[in-house]
Amino acid sequence: MKTFVSKKEDLKKRWYLVDAEGKVLGRLATSLASLLRGKKKPTFSPHLDCGDFLICINAEKVLMTGKKLEQKKYYRHSGYMGGQKSRTAERLLREKPEEVIREAVKGMLPKNILGRDLLKNLKIYAGPNHPHKSQMPEKLDI
Repeated sequence: MKTFVSKKEDLKKRWYLVDAEGKVLGRLATSLASLLRGKKKPTFSPHLDCGDFLICINAEKVLMTGKKLEQKKYYRHSGYMGGQKSRTAERLLREKPEEVIREAVKGMLPKNILGRDLLKNLKIYAGPNHPHKSQMPEKLDI
């Protein structure tokens, strides 16, 4: 008996629309990461991009539990000495709400070329409008 291995040509990708309004950030991110990888599909292969395209709307209305809005920090570094900058989750959610979800999902994907390619399949928008109507995304309730 041979083991089934899916090929890149045989994979079918679909478009899904996810509304982040009122969802807890971590729980939303785990669901998005699992869908991006395609882990719930019977043809899942860990070395291939088996996942679907995801459109996440209303990123500005995502929730954080506890005191994460004031205490959680997001760091970035310019590459120069003393170039480390930090922002609180509250400030980042106010300025760039898409980045909060993107960072949470990025931390749950593989740290290699496959993870970077999977992250390109995630489209995040702060408001309820998105430019992907022609792909006819299916509404997905998480």
